Amino acid sequence: MNKQGPEINLPMSRKRDATHAKIWHDRSMLDQFDAALLNEIQRNDAQTADALAERVALSPSAIARRLRRLRAEGVIARTVALLSHRLTERRLRAIVLIQLAEHADLKGKAALEQRLNAAPCVQFLYEIAGPHDLLALFDCASMADFNAAADALLTSSSAVRRYETHFVKREAKFAPFVELTGTDAPAA
Repeated sequence: MNKQGPEINLPMSRKRDATHAKIWHDRSMLDQFDAALLNEIQRNDAQTADALAERVALSPSAIARRLRRLRAEGVIARTVALLSHRLTERRLRAIVLIQLAEHADLKGKAALEQRLNAAPCVQFLYEIAGPHDLLALFDCASMADFNAAADALLTSSSAVRRYETHFVKREAKFAPFVELTGTDAPAA
């Protein structure tokens, strides 16, 4: 017997057949309760364990343990507050499609991505397929602020061949939510 309890010696065939058992995987697996909890807190992370227990068939203490585990494992990356549209509706938002220079080296691309990731006015940045290489959402207080940011981040970079800007007229939907099922699992 070791410090963690009795050692279990199962035949290898049983270990191979237990592909869905949590104990045989190095990576975390989400079960239906984890998925239900993650779906609930994506909608409203301010809910108490008691309130969550009304929607997910677990006790409040089990919910608290699971949420601690999901945070510790990095499944829950961070918790943020989404601002009311009333506070953000007058801000200038632009979707910027960025085409890299033909001869942009990996170092130049990495430096550009690092600058865009560090810029507070860039809300998200995606590498995309198609005629453009990157898509960014800029959020600025004014057109002057946007022009200054675009000049500093894009025009000054030799890695950028050209960029196209589409200004957001109105937010029709904003739902940063991923509906999970019990079969979703983080990549190893």
